[in-house]
Parts: sequence; C-alpha cells; structure tokens
Amino acid sequence: MNQNTNKTVLILGANSDVAKHCILQYTEKGFSIIAASRNTESLKEFVQVNNLNSTVMVFYFDSADFDSHEKFYNQLPTKPHIVVYAAGFLVDNEKALRDFKGTHQMMTVNYMGAVSILNIIAMDEANKNLERIIGLSSLSGVRGRKSNFVYGSTKAAFTTYLAGLRQELAQRNITVNVLVSGYINTKINVGLDLNKNLLMEPDYVARHLVNAGNSFTIVPNFKWKIIYLILKILPESLVAKLP
Repeated sequence: MNQNTNKTVLILGANSDVAKHCILQYTEKGFSIIAASRNTESLKEFVQVNNLNSTVMVFYFDSADFDSHEKFYNQLPTKPHIVVYAAGFLVDNEKALRDFKGTHQMMTVNYMGAVSILNIIAMDEANKNLERIIGLSSLSGVRGRKSNFVYGSTKAAFTTYLAGLRQELAQRNITVNVLVSGYINTKINVGLDLNKNLLMEPDYVARHLVNAGNSFTIVPNFKWKIIYLILKILPESLVAKLP
C-alpha cells in the first residue's frame, strides 16, 4: 500500500536481483528511488517494464571508481533518507586463491567501494534527511571456512565496518543495519552447488531489508538464523571440519 512518504531511497548496486525487488517494495510504500549501477541500460529497462518512470531515477555508479564517488553523491537531485548498499561480486574460492585479479575485484566491490561511498554519505552532516544505511552482507563472513574464506573475508570486513558506522552515527539518530544473508536464488550464485532447501528468493530477502527495524543484524529465514547462531558459537576445531 502506497504510504506517500515523500522520502528518497538511494540503492547502490541496484541491478542485483535483491535490489530490484527492493525497488518494487519501496515504491509500493511510497518512496522515491534513486537506482544506481554500472548497468544503467538494464535498470532503465526494468523501470520501463514495471511502469516506474515517475518514481525511479537511474544514475550511473561504479563502486570500483573511488575518485568518482564524491561527484556522484554531489550530483544527486535529492539527498537520500535511506541508503542501501547492495553491490556484490563473487568468484570461486579456488580461483580467488590462484588469481588475485578476482580477489581484488571482490575486495573492491564488496568492501572498499562500500566504505568509499558510505563514508561520503555518512559524513555529510548537511543532509538532515538521512535516517538509515543498510548493507547487504553474507553468512560467509561470520566465520572463515575453507570453501569460501576469500569472499567471506570481504563480507566480514564490510559487516565490521557497518557495526562501527552504526556507533558513529547513533549520536545523529541514524540507524545502520546489516542484512546477513544465506543462499539466495540470484544470478551471482548461478552454477554453484547449493542446498536448494536453504535457497531464499530475492523478494523474500528484499522484504526483510525494506522492513528493517532497529536491530543491527538482520538474518532472513529461521533456518539461516539457526545456522548463523551455530556458526557464531562453534569452536574452531569444528569449524575446520565444515566444507
């Protein structure tokens, strides 16, 4: 139901499957959207197909081009009330171990690019609109496991950054959340051998993000909540036996 909030959501990495569902769900709540991504053509097509031209503006944003981030932020027609960082990049752990190019890209998109743009947004004290920043992280970052620790390390770093940012911005009454997700049925996971009983759909994950409350960590799905808690408390000797 449209609530006519007259508020703006900036979604960075808006071409991801989860981000697109966030766009749909935020617009249903009456928000205006600034959707930012490198692939603006795909976003514009998505906006056109879903008849969102009146509520969604598409901007070019490259998380890896740090030097462009301040200009990108300054050119926004409206400073956001909510910011969602949904950009992500993944390469297989074996490939990441042997080819630093893929590792570097994961570091850049999943962590360094996020810190670069979110620092700029968070430190703009002139933006009295800002109410919330949400980052899309992963259970891969909860504990280092031999199957995905390179990717997981970038998500762990992002989660830690958001935890500190939450403390930094609390004095300005700005909420920071991290959505710690398990397997999602998205294009980033195509070709991976994942347990289909644990796969979540993008719209389900997006609903948890869009309806974020005051708690820092959001873990969609009770099965993943249990896995998250187990991973947090498992002794290292048992974690080492996990795939």
